[in-house]
Amino acid sequence: MVEKINGHTMTDTPVWFITGCSTGFGRELAIQALEQGYRTVVTARNPADISDLAALGDALVLALDVTDQSQVDAAVQAATTHFGRIDVLVNNAGIGYFGAIEESDEEQVRRMFEINIFGVSRMIRA
Repeated sequence: MVEKINGHTMTDTPVWFITGCSTGFGRELAIQALEQGYRTVVTARNPADISDLAALGDALVLALDVTDQSQVDAAVQAATTHFGRIDVLVNNAGIGYFGAIEESDEEQVRRMFEINIFGVSRMIRA
């Protein structure tokens, strides 16, 4: 089925929104989604790191820092304006901090929680 919404042609092809696409699992998942023909929003803090993914399919490349609510809101708005909807959200952006809790650096632990916990929450709510 094809219909027009806000001047865009809509299809049954799902729209994926993936955070943290610059390396690792997020990048590989973005590649797989695009190669399989899914319309895909690929995001990273530095969009230059993922600009090459645009050549793989129907991609929207966006800058996104999940710790910044205004960037989250802007990215979701851009995605829904461009594709009309979001069907699949992959909260992949994250960092690890490994060490004994009694020896940990509080700022690094707070940053990890800001990205891995609150960033996920921001994306789900947006």
